[in-house]
Amino acid sequence: MSSRLKAFIQYAIIFVVTIALIWFSLQGLSEENKWQYLKDTWQSANKAWLLAMAGIAMLSHVLRAARWRMLMVPSGHHPRLSHSFYSLMVGYLVNLVIPRGGEVSRCFNLYRLDKTPVDMSFGTVVVERIVDMLCLLILIAISFAVESEKLFQFIETLPIGKPGDRLPIMLLLYIGAACIVFAVTAFLILRRNEKLKAFMTKTWQGFKQGLSSVFRLENKGLFIVYSVSIWLLYFLMSYTVLQAFPSTNALGFGAVLSLFAIGSIAMAAPLPGGTGSYHVLVPQGLVFLYSVPQSEAVAFTFIFHGWQTAIMIVGGAISLLISSYIVRKKNS
Repeated sequence: MSSRLKAFIQYAIIFVVTIALIWFSLQGLSEENKWQYLKDTWQSANKAWLLAMAGIAMLSHVLRAARWRMLMVPSGHHPRLSHSFYSLMVGYLVNLVIPRGGEVSRCFNLYRLDKTPVDMSFGTVVVERIVDMLCLLILIAISFAVESEKLFQFIETLPIGKPGDRLPIMLLLYIGAACIVFAVTAFLILRRNEKLKAFMTKTWQGFKQGLSSVFRLENKGLFIVYSVSIWLLYFLMSYTVLQAFPSTNALGFGAVLSLFAIGSIAMAAPLPGGTGSYHVLVPQGLVFLYSVPQSEAVAFTFIFHGWQTAIMIVGGAISLLISSYIVRKKNS
């Protein structure tokens, strides 16, 4: 089977699963005209809060671009903040089509703009992801500390396996076996192909240089401030959206924490922008934890996720156009 056919099958499966989950979520709308109900919910929203959320989102992206740029400085590369921001937004746009594809595409876009080595910048992206994972785990821990009883009850309702169930164990064994087979195959290929071995060695050196950048930062305190600020802004984004709708504006900060934890679980699914998994889990959380009516919870989730996606599409498309213009101008 060719690699193109495998990729096509993979994305076809992702597309089918996404559509199926969205369809399943829409069944939570008891109204006959579902799209009209979503439209009415949108019209009832406080647009000032939604615009505030858009502004907070863009500020978080600027801080993320500044933090990413900061990681590249120890390796001797000083891309412009604007170029880092454009590349970051292009990555978000690609992520909506290809799950996790934006991490690589933003590195290529930055190379087009500033000739920053892709292998090195990708190493800094991995550092970013590790730091973000730590921040996310801290926020989830805070969420469970504040709303532990409700969240544990919610998790028990999810079909993720019961104690004594062999499915998770078998899944781990299959994943482990697949990793061993992949590692052995890669080793044999590299051992016989000197050109590929040299390329991989060079790529690994650049990647390692990017990974070690966090230990060579001149101002580690500023890096921590950026990281904390980014996640505080993410929290404020969720808060402003809850305030925008009559059915959720009285839920309070505890609900924001719960929504954050549930949304993080949903976004971990390998689907474009968490589409589908987010639309299923978040309404269930709102209904189960805070007694929000099913239809209102589903409509809220669709508009929340749709508004986030619209911001990324507009910002990513504009950034892609600006990047292309800069590259053409340099080449001419």
